[in-house]
Amino acid sequence: MVTFKTDAELDAMREAGRVVAHALAAVQEAARVGVSLAELDEAARAVLDEAGARSPFLGYRPSFAPTPFPGVICASVNDAVVHGIPDGYRLRDGDVVGIDCGAELDGWTGDAAVTFIVGRARPADVELVEATRRALEAGIAAAVPGNRIGDISHAIGTVADAARCGMPADFGGHGIGRRMHEDPSVPGRGRPGRGFPLRHGLTLAIEPMLMAGGSDAYFTDPDGWTLRTADGSRAAHIEHTVAVTDDGPRILTLP
Repeated sequence: MVTFKTDAELDAMREAGRVVAHALAAVQEAARVGVSLAELDEAARAVLDEAGARSPFLGYRPSFAPTPFPGVICASVNDAVVHGIPDGYRLRDGDVVGIDCGAELDGWTGDAAVTFIVGRARPADVELVEATRRALEAGIAAAVPGNRIGDISHAIGTVADAARCGMPADFGGHGIGRRMHEDPSVPGRGRPGRGFPLRHGLTLAIEPMLMAGGSDAYFTDPDGWTLRTADGSRAAHIEHTVAVTDDGPRILTLP
């Protein structure tokens, strides 16, 4: 069921989103060559604890997962697209790192992701991250009353296709509010003018996931969580929680 939030509820979601933004900033500040993914998880966990927020990731177990998720962040490196487990892997020079984080505060949830490059960046990786950022910006710009979900998806897909990047067809954005995953779903590709209509108070996690090789094919690691590009190419994932408002899109996961 799709729910619409009041302006006061959007303000409450904004506070949860602010915690997410601070956690992601702490992770980026801690990330350098030699630091483990588990240490990045600890950096995010400290921010959530200080804010009195709960992690919607920790212990989360959807139907496809063999075990509950063990961290407060998803940490996806290089060919990992999303859902990477924050383990003992230590960052290396040139790694492309995607960090997804959520926070629940006073019953409301925020969800966002960043992708950054550790150390010396390859030009192709910079282009991948920038294309993903442009795809997110295009999707957010389409999140206005009178449009439909298909307009957001079409905007994302147009940027991804122009960059000759693939996207995992079975994964995309989603509604968000009291729970991390709510209706409606927000696919990475779609037809303009189709799908659920957008109006004031609808809150969405918009999250393009671009794969540099151009293929949409992926596989899941034996851990049952980590999605990897089938061709071994690198991937990027950037996300914001966004409210559709009569005054235009409101990004709820900024600092």
